[in-house]
Amino acid sequence: MINVLFDDRQDIMEITEDNCKVIEKAIEEVIRAEELEGDFEVSVSFVTNEEIKELNKEFRNVDSETDVLSFPLDDDEFEGVVLLGDIVLSTQRIIEQANDFGHSLEREMAYLTVHSMLHLLGYDHMSGDEKAEMRSREKEIMKKLQIFK
Repeated sequence: MINVLFDDRQDIMEITEDNCKVIEKAIEEVIRAEELEGDFEVSVSFVTNEEIKELNKEFRNVDSETDVLSFPLDDDEFEGVVLLGDIVLSTQRIIEQANDFGHSLEREMAYLTVHSMLHLLGYDHMSGDEKAEMRSREKEIMKKLQIFK
């Protein structure tokens, strides 16, 4: 079982039930692709560029906006549920990047969720090898999600 908690702290984009289902499906597919078993919980927050910039500065010492931040909880467990961590998405960046890359908001949300979930599970892209491995996993999972535009 995977429990996803949603927190909408912005008014740039209406977050629909369909948006939440896309995110839940992306999270489930990452869990499946990584062959993890058990019960999991992830929180997903939708924020403005201003809020994500503040979080990025506070937690990463980077004074700029970003599209997604990941806050892993290092496999904390509560009543048998593995708390994977928090995903923070900038809705402004979702819209901008979907437009820039010529694909749907759904595809951008799914991709950023997959990317962030991989971070929660320990993947990174600091070195060339790490980046190649992470990109490969992202592509595999996105292909399974069958969200191409």
